[in-house]
Amino acid sequence: MLPGVTDTAYPVRVTGRLDSPLSRWLWLVKWVLAIPHYLVLVLLWIVYAVISVIAFFAILFTGRYPRSLFDFNVGVLRWHWRVSYYVFDVWGTDRYPPFTLADVPDYPARFDVVYPERLSRLLVLVKWWLLAIPQYLIVGLLAGGGSYVATQTGHGNWASWNPGGGLIGLLALIAVIVLAVTGRYPQGLFDLLIGLNRWVLRVAAYAGLMTDAYPPFRLDMGGGEPADGPLRPELGSPGSEWVHPEALAPGSTSSQPVGAEPVAPVEPGGRGLTAGHIAAIVIGALLVVTGLGLAGGGAAVGWLNSHRDRDGFLTTGTDQVATPTVAITTERIDLAVGSEDWLYNQDRFGTIRIHATSTTGAPVFVGVAPQADVDRYLGSVAHDKITNLSLRPFRVTYQRLPGAAALPGDPTAQSWTAFAAGPGEQTLSWRISNGQWAVVLANADGSPGVNVRVRAAAQVPGLGGIAIGLVIAGIVALVVGVLLIVAGARRPQAARRTA
Repeated sequence: MLPGVTDTAYPVRVTGRLDSPLSRWLWLVKWVLAIPHYLVLVLLWIVYAVISVIAFFAILFTGRYPRSLFDFNVGVLRWHWRVSYYVFDVWGTDRYPPFTLADVPDYPARFDVVYPERLSRLLVLVKWWLLAIPQYLIVGLLAGGGSYVATQTGHGNWASWNPGGGLIGLLALIAVIVLAVTGRYPQGLFDLLIGLNRWVLRVAAYAGLMTDAYPPFRLDMGGGEPADGPLRPELGSPGSEWVHPEALAPGSTSSQPVGAEPVAPVEPGGRGLTAGHIAAIVIGALLVVTGLGLAGGGAAVGWLNSHRDRDGFLTTGTDQVATPTVAITTERIDLAVGSEDWLYNQDRFGTIRIHATSTTGAPVFVGVAPQADVDRYLGSVAHDKITNLSLRPFRVTYQRLPGAAALPGDPTAQSWTAFAAGPGEQTLSWRISNGQWAVVLANADGSPGVNVRVRAAAQVPGLGGIAIGLVIAGIVALVVGVLLIVAGARRPQAARRTA
């Protein structure tokens, strides 16, 4: 038996009730109606990922998943299950999903996870990636490119979601086609779809660090959870599927199991998570993500700043370009820098150097000029224009422009903003300025067959200050974000007393 496997009721509860009658054709537009939910869920999944990482460390050091953060992430999975039930993964109701993280007892699709008072500090290191691998393989077959798919994110896991796909999406599509033809949703397919989604959601909750109980390798079909033990009586009303009937006291009409501790009623809105708590957690998580991005960007800029040469230039590697024609040009380079614009002030930009060396030993020419002047000079001759350039790996895409086979005159005798020509390595230095520009590579004598090794260098002022500013802004955003998450995770006094 795998670590965490139990023979008792599984702590992840997934139910669905098939609405009847269902519209034959509404399913054709439900995916459009659900677009507002998709937009919200994109945001919620980002927060879910951040909270999962925080929960990983909380469990590792304390053995506990902070309750308010747990409730929030359960709410995200619950929200997603309702939307998936409405479209793509079941199509089991025409009732529009509510915009809430809280459990809605009368909604046809419900989801919850029993809060674990303690979690293994050792299992959290391996369960979401190593132990769950067999489950991930099964989920991949069931969900394919859609539904809930457990995805590793740093030190925690979260369940990514895309509509449709895999066996679940295919079966759900067959079900609604049958509905359109016959007016009835096949009950057998419904029971199977709930079972498959139940399997996937159990794995998602396990991967999300919400339980140490290993997902069972069994397909529990049907809308209600299997009657295998008492669980969370506060979730349902008396007689609901959430509590094993045999767990009730003789003659009792309550959902309270025999010998269980009295359970306080659940507060409206979900176990103490008020709108203020949710807003603090969401804003805090977004600030954490923003802070990490800013700090990472600052570190990257700082790394670049540390790799300047002694003249203050950042230099690319050396790569080779070639053409059998008489010249190679770049696509139009649009620069909009002015002396009066604060952000794009010309003083904020430095000098560009282009180093060119012919591989054949012939004298080389490299020049830069306004695009219009280059077009006039090369308009009547065959040459190659670089239309796409990737550096790693180095790859160049050329566009061959037809024309005469020889240059109309010595390239060094033309009017250039800046140029360099001669044997060996030639270096063009050009101060960035406003306009539309083109760079030209050719043999200095104008002969066809250009084969040149090129590297570029740029002098970008102020990188050190930019790096420091980004890192400071990132740290501030991280600190504020963490404080907001901590504030959101603090449950109200009343909620703590009744929990």
